[in-house]
Amino acid sequence: MRIGILQTGQAPDVLRDKMGDYPDMFARLLAGRGLDFTSYHVEGMEFPESVHDCDGWLITGSRHGAYEDHPFIKPLEEFIRKAYAEKVPMVGICFGHQIIAQALGGKVEKFKGGWAVGPQDYQFNGETVNLNAWHQDQVVEKPAVAETVGTNAFCEHAALLYDDRAYTVQAHPEYGNDFIDGLMTTRGKGLVPDEIMDAARARFAPTNSSTAIADQIANFFKQTRN
Repeated sequence: MRIGILQTGQAPDVLRDKMGDYPDMFARLLAGRGLDFTSYHVEGMEFPESVHDCDGWLITGSRHGAYEDHPFIKPLEEFIRKAYAEKVPMVGICFGHQIIAQALGGKVEKFKGGWAVGPQDYQFNGETVNLNAWHQDQVVEKPAVAETVGTNAFCEHAALLYDDRAYTVQAHPEYGNDFIDGLMTTRGKGLVPDEIMDAARARFAPTNSSTAIADQIANFFKQTRN
């Protein structure tokens, strides 16, 4: 199954050299699950010609806000609405989660409660999962067509399911502890309060729920659709 990765941002240069960019991280996360990948740098205005160019679409994270005025935002929203209408499955992670919600009638804003950084516990359909997070923006009003399937006290709409058309997650299953630590060292200084970053480092553990979420993503893409 061919999945198109719509890249909406880039890892910091110093981290990209060591750990790869966002498409590389998703290829590692989803390896061995019967998926192949083609990447499109939509942040740089490289878009597929059709929503049917791939069997499904994965929208990455970004340092940009979904509500900001960047050239790629409106074309991406149009692409999302077209894919949704044509029933081409989509997965969104962090910014991808937010832009799909915004494109389909939800609301995204810079959360007044501050930042979620590093390991976070969520309830996904009654099951506790632990994933790395890196965000202040979040979905504060979900689209009417979406069901909230993941939540915690900080982020009400931490995962959304749009029937069999889209599955989106606010956290970052593709981020390892080393990448989160690198973000804190590079982008975090002066942006995220030191006490939040110190607490995040103290919560790092050898494993989390990324493998389980990777399985969910792969199974969502590969499920039978009418």
